Amino acid sequence: MSWLPRLANELWAFSNLERHRRFVRALDRPGKVQENVLRSILRRNASCELGRRHGFATIDSVAAFQSRVPLTSYGDLAADIERIHSGEEGVRTSARVERLIPSSGSTSARKLLPCTRSLLAEFQRAIGPWIVDLLARADLRKGRAYWSISPAIEPEHDGRIPIGFADDGEYLGRWTRFLVEHALAVPSGVERIQEIEAFRYTVLLHLLRARDLALVSVWHPSYFTLLLQALTHHWERLVQDVRRGSYRPPAEVPALVSKAMVRGLRPLPRRADELDALGPRAIVELWPELQLVSCWGDGPARGALEELRALLPGVEIQPKGLVATEAFVSLPFRGAHPLAVRSHFFEFVDAEGRALLVEDLRAGGEYTVVVTTGGGLARYLLGDRVRVTGFVGRTPSLTFLGKDDGVVDQCGEKLSDGFVAGRLQGLFTAQGVQVPFAMVAPSRLGTKPAYVLYVESARELPPRLASDLEALLEENPHYRWCITLGQLAPLRVFRIRGGAHAAYCERLRTLGRKLGDVKPVSLSALPDWEQWFHGVWVEGVPAPLRSAR
Repeated sequence: MSWLPRLANELWAFSNLERHRRFVRALDRPGKVQENVLRSILRRNASCELGRRHGFATIDSVAAFQSRVPLTSYGDLAADIERIHSGEEGVRTSARVERLIPSSGSTSARKLLPCTRSLLAEFQRAIGPWIVDLLARADLRKGRAYWSISPAIEPEHDGRIPIGFADDGEYLGRWTRFLVEHALAVPSGVERIQEIEAFRYTVLLHLLRARDLALVSVWHPSYFTLLLQALTHHWERLVQDVRRGSYRPPAEVPALVSKAMVRGLRPLPRRADELDALGPRAIVELWPELQLVSCWGDGPARGALEELRALLPGVEIQPKGLVATEAFVSLPFRGAHPLAVRSHFFEFVDAEGRALLVEDLRAGGEYTVVVTTGGGLARYLLGDRVRVTGFVGRTPSLTFLGKDDGVVDQCGEKLSDGFVAGRLQGLFTAQGVQVPFAMVAPSRLGTKPAYVLYVESARELPPRLASDLEALLEENPHYRWCITLGQLAPLRVFRIRGGAHAAYCERLRTLGRKLGDVKPVSLSALPDWEQWFHGVWVEGVPAPLRSAR
């Protein structure tokens, strides 16, 4: 076992001790800490246009801030974002916007969110305590880790401010990233492999070489489940590459990436013999030092987490906190998920529409999260709903319940009603037809999560309806990545022969909804609608879609 990963882990934890110490102190006085966070954000951004518009320089209390600045959604920021993208400075922050980070949008394919150095520092104030708490365990410090945070998004340069990060390692800062690199089982650069089987093969090859793998951190649990399932398909070639110190992915890899993947490979015949004897299905035995897998575990990810837990008996599965592109809301810490009180300023909207502060939250209460950040978001409705499950000190511990803005998220795809509505309208407009009822909903048919288009038509539907809508939905980068990774199965179409709206209303009525309150949606969070509609599955039929009048 190499001493280098342990040293890198020790140094990484040591470099975050001060952030950890301050976070621990903050847990016992969250109200005061939150007030200081807000004052700092207001002071640093008083001279920008947003700050002048709302008088940041003269706001002297949280109450004054709430009275002067309205709650906002992304639609309220869109015009400012366009100005920032064109290179205009001082719009929503006094600090320079380094990048615009893409995320799924409610009505558009994506949102673009400003990223400043202040925002990165706010993320690090949450990452640091989590890492120290994690690496306090000696068994995790001594081995290597696999950190798969998110797919690479190549920067776009169609404006003066680029869009996207090369990878999420930039959230860590240069020094921390240098330390982490020496504790990784899989080298950076693998995220640039676009062909999915070559990507999985490369990751698996490096993981199999790392007998001392101790920690795995991914986002959605199905990501790791699908990765492990690929072992059987590539097993013989993988073992041979481990034995020889070679690298033979099943598809072409860019030359520079391939060179980086090969660097440092050497023959490991003893490890190959061990792998040969175990076989691809002995998952836990392949990595005898694996102690913990960190992944989403709340809300829609709960079922996939249980599937991963069954695949890794004896390995601790640690649910992550709530982390969004916009803000770091909660973190795993001391067996709970306390609010990241030192990172951003938080408010919580209750069922009566009141915007509460951290000290107002009660155990068992459910709230919608509002954030103010160093990235230019002021009283921004995040759209995430949480429940208070307890307290760490005086700071609430939160569980993510789901999206509160019409978003369905089975595997991290984050489809919203507004976005799907726009794509359905575009689909049918392009074909010059009208249909009386069309709705997308999740499906529990088959072995993978998927979506179904339920569409009412007295006539046959075109064979490309599913693939055309799929292409439109893939304008959402998160949906596209989930399809590419195989976390989501391709969309299917169910043709309703009649009575769709009546059946739709009847199902909601049985769930306690008043018929007068039932509104049509383009995206439903409820699965298994085929049990309520009268119709047939469409596998592809030759007749073109015509008006269903």
